[in-house]
Amino acid sequence: MTASASLNPALVNWTGHEGLPRFEAIKDEDFAPAFEAAFAAHEAEIEAIAGNPEPPSFENTVVALEIAGDDLSRVSALFWTKAGADTNEMIQALEREIAPKMSRHYSKIGTNPALFRRIDTLWEQREELGLDLEATRVLERHWKGFVKSGAKLDKPEQERLAAINERLAGLGAKFGQNVLADEKDWVLLLTSEEELAGLPDFLRDAMAAVARDRGEEGKYAVTLSRSIIEPFLTFSENRELREQAFRAWTARGENGGETDNRAIIAETLALRAEKAKLLGYGNYAALKLDDTMAKTPEAVTGLLLQVWEKAVARAREEEADLAKLIAAEGRNHEVMPWDWRHYAEKLRTEKFSFSESELKPYLQLEKIIDACFDVAHRLFGITATEKKGITAYHPDVRVFEIRDASGKLVALFLGDYFARPSKRSGAWMSSFQSQHKLKLENGTIGEIPIVYNVCNFAKPADGKPALLSIDDARTLFHEFGHALHGMLSDVTYPTVSGTGVSRDFVELPSQLYEHWLTVPEILRKYAVHYRTGEPMPEALLDKVLAARTFNSGFATVEFTASALVDMAYHTAEPVSDPMMLEAATLEKIGMPKSIVMRHRSPHFLHVFSGDGYSAGYYSYMWSEVLDADALAAFEETGNPFDPAMAARLKDNIYSVGGSIDPEDAYKAFRGKLPSPDAMLAKKGLVAVAPPSPAS
Repeated sequence: MTASASLNPALVNWTGHEGLPRFEAIKDEDFAPAFEAAFAAHEAEIEAIAGNPEPPSFENTVVALEIAGDDLSRVSALFWTKAGADTNEMIQALEREIAPKMSRHYSKIGTNPALFRRIDTLWEQREELGLDLEATRVLERHWKGFVKSGAKLDKPEQERLAAINERLAGLGAKFGQNVLADEKDWVLLLTSEEELAGLPDFLRDAMAAVARDRGEEGKYAVTLSRSIIEPFLTFSENRELREQAFRAWTARGENGGETDNRAIIAETLALRAEKAKLLGYGNYAALKLDDTMAKTPEAVTGLLLQVWEKAVARAREEEADLAKLIAAEGRNHEVMPWDWRHYAEKLRTEKFSFSESELKPYLQLEKIIDACFDVAHRLFGITATEKKGITAYHPDVRVFEIRDASGKLVALFLGDYFARPSKRSGAWMSSFQSQHKLKLENGTIGEIPIVYNVCNFAKPADGKPALLSIDDARTLFHEFGHALHGMLSDVTYPTVSGTGVSRDFVELPSQLYEHWLTVPEILRKYAVHYRTGEPMPEALLDKVLAARTFNSGFATVEFTASALVDMAYHTAEPVSDPMMLEAATLEKIGMPKSIVMRHRSPHFLHVFSGDGYSAGYYSYMWSEVLDADALAAFEETGNPFDPAMAARLKDNIYSVGGSIDPEDAYKAFRGKLPSPDAMLAKKGLVAVAPPSPAS
């Protein structure tokens, strides 16, 4: 590394347990000089590749690009983890500075004419290079990446594109910070029994712990963390407080002042539209969908509207049932968004004779983590062992070794499960290091993946177990499904490692993995009461399984409305007031006023805090079509852990990353591509035909 003595080597030389970073040796002030040195080192590597006097070859150009920038990758991985999961004012200030610098850095590489000539030459010669399928896809990724970076544009257009990307990076960083600020600053402190009416002990304990952390001993804090706000809206009998909390939750990023995101959205959409036109696309959605399974905005909208029609019809039926409950209590108000979860829980209790509060004592975080690992062992033969006493990036983070059936270390996994004010909301998987088999400059051949999951469960008081809702437990399984996609990767090149797949394929491994949570033998083993250790009663287990599609109209409307607004934003001409476009889109599709989008635009982090899911929020549903069909493959065997099917799943989905086309990967596993029918049936949005009598 071409760095001065003032730089902290711990940022790039990872000498901790089995190659982990030594987090305890890294300070926040180390990042700024490390970025400067890493940018310079990467630029020198790029210039050496671009200026190589030898004719371009796959080895001296593409492979060289694959291993270049290792210092920058390491500094970035550490920094962005900190920015998302344990931020502070110093990190946030640097984030606002680094995001546009990073964009500028990669724009310069993407428009390097000498480098693109080498890539373009190889692309033109690809048929004669004797490359295998994976190498061909890596070459294609690089070539398309350069084209989308503006390599084919004239100099003025390249400069404008670089300026757009730089500005978008800064806007995305500010958007996320604004949402976090609104979440962090808002709290509703409760003290009286009237204010706490209906709240079960597990929620009171969690709220008391949060209040204590804020210096409010003896009080109970409602915060905008999903692990607090959703159960509060579910159980609170105080309608006025439910409305107050709900309005604060849905107004994140829309409160005026410094943290208001509406102007950021308008500028972001205008810049994205301009970028698409510069690159020759009709709109930004067309640009983003160019290299996905869906291919076109029309295909996406077609699927979403097909599901919307059935979901909103089911939601209307659900709303009518809730209205009857409200009337039965002698109340005369309509079903409003702050009422839905509350009365849906009462309806579930009535229809299935169990409530969330009855279920939660059986869903201990520790046991659900164990269940996650057990399913992975049964399906893929791997084992997870926690290593105590290893310092991670926050004291709550836990470190696990992942070994294969032979005992070989194949990955490191970090679990970061609890909400805190320094962590952005939601749940996600990311990597410090991706799996690959290339020889690095230091002589090392290949690297194992170092993967982490971040969740936002309510942290319990000392000495008490963390209890999850069924949705929390699904989230944990979902994110571990992503982690497995990274940890089981078995490819040669970093670019196509693990989750390096198209956006509408990346959710398949995670959403499919969720289904094993509710396999009866898993629930029987791990859903045990935190006080008695007794397994969940069979009668309650049966009710949980019977209620899997309960409230599915509501959940699907919440999601699909968000996905349709995302597509509207990125196919329409930019507007000065995006909130008007949000409202017009919802009116056009007939959004019930009793439900709001799962993510309203001013806090829609997937779409506006960076580029990840912009014009791509639909991908959860696209992958759901795949995962419902994949689940059916196991159901057809009669064994949820069928060894032959599990081997096909690992070999064709979890381990291949982006090394083959996702359609080909899925067909290799299943033998065909799916229709939406299995997904609609799984959600309970269409009737399932009874089996035909045997002939």
